[in-house]
Amino acid sequence: MKRFCFVLLGLCLGFMVNPGVYAQEKLHFLERPDSLDTKRLLFVSGTLGSSYTATMIGLNSLWYKDYPRTSFHFHNDLDTWLQMDKIGHSWTAYVEGEVCMELLRWTGMKDKQAIWIGGSMGSLFQGTIEWLDGYSQEWGASAYDLLANSAGTAMLIAQELHWKEQRMRLKWSFRRVDYDDREPALVERTDDLFSRQYQQMILKNYNGQSYWLSVNPSSFIKRQNSFPKWLNIAGGYGIEDVFGGSDNIWENDAGQVVDYSHIDRKREYYLSLDIDFKRIETNSRFLRMIFGALNVFKVPAPALSYRSDGRLKAHLLYW
Repeated sequence: MKRFCFVLLGLCLGFMVNPGVYAQEKLHFLERPDSLDTKRLLFVSGTLGSSYTATMIGLNSLWYKDYPRTSFHFHNDLDTWLQMDKIGHSWTAYVEGEVCMELLRWTGMKDKQAIWIGGSMGSLFQGTIEWLDGYSQEWGASAYDLLANSAGTAMLIAQELHWKEQRMRLKWSFRRVDYDDREPALVERTDDLFSRQYQQMILKNYNGQSYWLSVNPSSFIKRQNSFPKWLNIAGGYGIEDVFGGSDNIWENDAGQVVDYSHIDRKREYYLSLDIDFKRIETNSRFLRMIFGALNVFKVPAPALSYRSDGRLKAHLLYW
């Protein structure tokens, strides 16, 4: 949940920019200058710096204050949540890096500088949260989280340097999972763990989240082709029936151990279609801004899913 603080900040700020290059005269607010605009650079630096500082102070005082502090330490959490949280770290660092990269481009900064500096910001933001985790007795820093952050950052920067575009994107989607028809103990557990409020559920419930690698086939075909430029093919990953980090065993409010280990924790793999909104041609600066914000999410589309218990299913629409 903590990592989404920076994503929400980035979506509010970052996609106000337009990555295209325009004439220097009479620049529209969303247009990119040909050379560095110091006023814009100060605005971006100040906004990101103050937002970063405020978020860190807020997390430190609100998120961590109820947990004992200890000396800095690492914690091995590779086996938690069937690695969904690790993919989430990669997605978050990727999105944050793209937001900051485009913001720096909007200032007129040289492209390679914007790529390296802005693209690395996701790992910086997430690394700071990991540093705070390292001093918390409840969590501890995770080397695997840091590795996942670096993977998302590397994917962004490598594509920009090599292709000057993102041909493969990390995306996220969410579907509401209803537990009301399950046993009362399980309903109580999911209410406590995931909440019933939608805005909290989308952040906390890994069972409803899916992460996607969305690939644009047209960009890999050099010659003219009839494949729509905006159409992507996406492979996804999700989990099902996971009611705890490492296992489906927990203590209820009365201190009693509740054992649901008989419910298999399942992995699920998807194949679907997607849209790369940045490849939809439009002359509207406002639409380009909206398309940029939408491009971090996987659109609902027909899909095939394969679950680790052997179930293969076709979906007319999958979120």
